[in-house]
Amino acid sequence: MTPDPAMLVHLCGVQEWSHARERGGIYPESDKTGYIHLSTLEQVHLPANRLYRGRADLVLLYIDPAALDSPVRWEPGVPTDPRSMLFPHLYGPLPVRAVIGAAAYPPAGDGSFGPAPEFRSATADPT
Repeated sequence: MTPDPAMLVHLCGVQEWSHARERGGIYPESDKTGYIHLSTLEQVHLPANRLYRGRADLVLLYIDPAALDSPVRWEPGVPTDPRSMLFPHLYGPLPVRAVIGAAAYPPAGDGSFGPAPEFRSATADPT
């Protein structure tokens, strides 16, 4: 059984988010992976700390899973370890219309990321 959260999130830079709004969405990074990395609110700090430690321009995109056109598959975060934590992977574009809010996601003074802030309907766009 896979989780069925009411909300998913995606981390990206301010420029990537600005570009996505111009293009209408975020697209999978390459044909090699074929998916966009997503997380739950409870997990997003894990990839943030592993991949983006100290990066100050991150934006947290809040996503309505029901507004996605492509399948979301829950797969191991470490592909070579099938017992690792499952993360949602979006196999197709992330349409801007599925993003219901965006918020800056700054690191702490030591460069680490803490828990993601809960979504508020009045979330301001950081760009």
